[in-house]
Amino acid sequence: MINLCSFAKATEHDDIHHFMELPYAVYILKCANGQYYTGYSANLKNRLRAHRKGEVKFTKGKLPVRLVHLTRFENKQKAYDYERYLKSGSGIAFRNKRLI
Repeated sequence: MINLCSFAKATEHDDIHHFMELPYAVYILKCANGQYYTGYSANLKNRLRAHRKGEVKFTKGKLPVRLVHLTRFENKQKAYDYERYLKSGSGIAFRNKRLI
């Protein structure tokens, strides 16, 4: 698991490139109405495009959306488990205290 926040001060282009190349992403969007959407994707670029075009049911009426957190994974199951955790009660508390 690699978190985007870990690279906020990164100076090595290779580190950032490696992070962006990891195949699985768990992300948090902040919607225009203040709600948060937590999602998982194996193709983040296309998924974010779908959100912004109003093609995702939850975010469709809450545009625009803004990416506020991104974590990348090499392992699909770990990404899925992290997304499920972030949607749980304790995961929401963790999100609110540590991620956004």
